[in-house]
Amino acid sequence: MDTEQHEIYEYARKRIRQKKALYIHFVVFFLGSIFLFIINKWLNVGEPTNWYIWAATTWFFVFMFHLIKVLVIDSFMNKNWEREQVNKLMTAQEKKLEQLKNEIDNTK
Repeated sequence: MDTEQHEIYEYARKRIRQKKALYIHFVVFFLGSIFLFIINKWLNVGEPTNWYIWAATTWFFVFMFHLIKVLVIDSFMNKNWEREQVNKLMTAQEKKLEQLKNEIDNTK
């Protein structure tokens, strides 16, 4: 396996691990929300308030951040994106250096 294929393989493994962690997070969130509801309503812990709603809502927002990170941000800001950005910057710097060299040569 050459370097490029190995890089693609490692990226695929990383994405699969991220998605697996996301699915596990969802299952834990779902079961945890049910558990919080049972504690609050059936076991009468903190009876006068519905605190489980606040806990589940906070947990839901944490899950949504995780979802956005895995499915949106990491899907396009990967190694290829980084490499393209570095190449753009290097090209821009090389052009700027070439312009400066030409300006120096023209002033002589």
